[in-house]
Amino acid sequence: MIYATRGLIDTLLRMAEEAGPDSVTISVAVTQASELPETDLPPETPVFTHFYMPSAGGSVNAVFGVDLGTPVGQTQGRFVSHPDGNLSLTKEDDLHEVVFVAVPPWEEASLAAFDRRGDQQELELLDAEPPEEVLE
Repeated sequence: MIYATRGLIDTLLRMAEEAGPDSVTISVAVTQASELPETDLPPETPVFTHFYMPSAGGSVNAVFGVDLGTPVGQTQGRFVSHPDGNLSLTKEDDLHEVVFVAVPPWEEASLAAFDRRGDQQELELLDAEPPEEVLE
């Protein structure tokens, strides 16, 4: 079972729609359920709660091939959009532990989660808010 917050999924679907007709690839990360008081999941359960902007650090990446927008090793998933309507993993997709794939019309019903082998996983959306993060 893959868990994600409804707010994260709504935001990712909106970003995919706005990117059309181009596809988008976005790194997504988890928060432990113990930090989400609205859930009754076991404390160690990972819940996808936030994403990293795909354009952050873009100029450095273009010149040096180094992605500064996403902390190394800190994302457990990837969101990819397929404007062509193919709701499955493709050889062109960036693989991760979990890959969310979305297709038009960019609704919850047109979204699926896959493991790195391409097997579809059960996805449950939670009405929970991730903890507020502050920069120190």
